Amino acid sequence: MEKAMRRQTLPASDSIEELAKFWETHDLADFEEELEEAEEPVFVRPTRTSLTIDLHPMEAQRLKRIARSRRVKEATIVRQWIIDRLQESSGTPRTPNKTLQPTAQKPRRS
Repeated sequence: MEKAMRRQTLPASDSIEELAKFWETHDLADFEEELEEAEEPVFVRPTRTSLTIDLHPMEAQRLKRIARSRRVKEATIVRQWIIDRLQESSGTPRTPNKTLQPTAQKPRRS
């Protein structure tokens, strides 16, 4: 008497090790009905890298005042300063950058 073949399901794990072990012994074609097409890219490399900078409270306050006076975000001004300094140190001529455009102002409370 033949045993009924038990249908296996796709693993619901995010573990790369578990998934690798599963796919070493299984064929993707056996799970065609369970697959769905991804609407958006699944693995997207970031186009920028974030950097955290520790400032003393007085430095942060000064930065905030400067940014507010220019009507831009603090991160925008720091980014531009870094870009300017990198260009200076590499001898590359400065190209106009639109990053220091004022942000939309929120109405001030009276």
